[in-house]
Amino acid sequence: MAAELTDAASGASRLDHLTSWHADWRGLRVVVLGLGVTGFAVADTLAELGAEVTVYARDRDDDRARILDVIGVRLEVDPLDDVPDGIAGDAPDLIVVSPGFRPDHPVLVWAAQAGVAVWGDIELAWRVRDKVRAAEWMLVTGTNGKTTTVQLAATLIAANGVRVAPCGNIGVPVLDAVRDPIGYDVLVVELSSFQLHTMPTTGPGAVHPYSSVCLNLADDHLDWHGSAGAYRDAKSKVYQNTKVACVYNRADEATMHMVEDADVEEGARAIGFGLDTPGPSDFGVVDGILCDRAFLEERRTAALEITTLDELEPRGLAVPHIVANILAASALARSYDVPVAVLHDALATFRLDAHRIETVAISGGIRWIDDSKATNPHAAEASLRAFGRVVWIVGGLLKGVDADALVRRHVPRLRAAVVIGRDRAALVEAFRRHAPGLPLLEVATDDTEDVMPDAVALAASVAEDGDTVLLAPAAASMDQFADYADRGRRFQDAVRERLGGTAHDEPASDDPPAEGR
Repeated sequence: MAAELTDAASGASRLDHLTSWHADWRGLRVVVLGLGVTGFAVADTLAELGAEVTVYARDRDDDRARILDVIGVRLEVDPLDDVPDGIAGDAPDLIVVSPGFRPDHPVLVWAAQAGVAVWGDIELAWRVRDKVRAAEWMLVTGTNGKTTTVQLAATLIAANGVRVAPCGNIGVPVLDAVRDPIGYDVLVVELSSFQLHTMPTTGPGAVHPYSSVCLNLADDHLDWHGSAGAYRDAKSKVYQNTKVACVYNRADEATMHMVEDADVEEGARAIGFGLDTPGPSDFGVVDGILCDRAFLEERRTAALEITTLDELEPRGLAVPHIVANILAASALARSYDVPVAVLHDALATFRLDAHRIETVAISGGIRWIDDSKATNPHAAEASLRAFGRVVWIVGGLLKGVDADALVRRHVPRLRAAVVIGRDRAALVEAFRRHAPGLPLLEVATDDTEDVMPDAVALAASVAEDGDTVLLAPAAASMDQFADYADRGRRFQDAVRERLGGTAHDEPASDDPPAEGR
């Protein structure tokens, strides 16, 4: 045991000095857990650095396996139900874990007991960020709105002639952005609670963001984190060590307390955003005008106009939760000295991604909306608030979250509910408890090909002129679909098939009806 502790201490000492791409990574023995997008990027990076890398994955991806073989990375396919002999018998210097592995996974528990360091991809990316040039990092997290805000912030910053990349949980690994041959001035990094869990806030691997934001906080991924407190603690790490601006949501007190508790660099400012009138050092809305009262000398007596709700409306950007995302992204961009005139012009051309409050069709006075990205109750709540009378298609994997309160709050706006997914029983019980007279329709099939055609047919049977049929599942999709995008595509296909392939039978924009804004 003494020899093992000595070896671990020696390995830790070496890791402390690995804070640059140009450090000596050669011969470092690393185990990478997982071969998804993140795990592959980690393995590729470490191989390029000269480390000795072994990837452990539950499944074999043939394309990635071939590339790993070419770059000299060993792949071990293992169910990972326990600590593989190859890890326990010859402890590595470092384990880099993909975001999907829970903290109580046997390999991670073993690593803690054996004194083997565990990093996530974010720590590795921060340590090697100077391969080309060390970009400033802006960190974005929150229960909902992360991807839209990251895309918005990157769009606004790029419009000022800055080389910027949206990356992280948005789909492009941070390590890929760091290794771009030209390099970037700014990385806008979307961070999941999983990534934040493994991101250190002290020591040689601690991230020091330029600016940061937690958009909102609601119970999510409790099955992974174990408690709401642990989930909150992970999210709060986004503000640690911030250098310029900690952006928080004035309507979400938890985010304000996160900023208050954060250990930031001298001079960092707290910048609030919200849909109400902004105070000094805030972003907000006055008489339909989105305003900056933070980044101007006369902020106690004046404000800068960014854009208006009327200008955002034709592209579906005037719904409350999207306006909040625009304000948060604008705060990040303004912290980097992007002029408000540049923000205004960039917002004039911005479009939301697919499956985010996307109008699929309007037919017979019924609007069909795809918000498949609403994968938890908090996101579904924002979507429901944007519309008037709703036939709600809801359900999937609830991830340990109780949707009872969501159902109770929105019963008054519902025409009917169509329940899909594996966790239907809890939703059905909530509807029967809070709305015993509400038409409640259940899609019982587990066949992926039939779920959305059945759901759309049931919704069409009860929807009336003036209603919105809203796919806002409040749940993850992996019980019946590949991901939320697959779920949304199948919904759209079923709607168009139901309507005979027509898109609209009356003029329409992508925004919801006025009463729901």
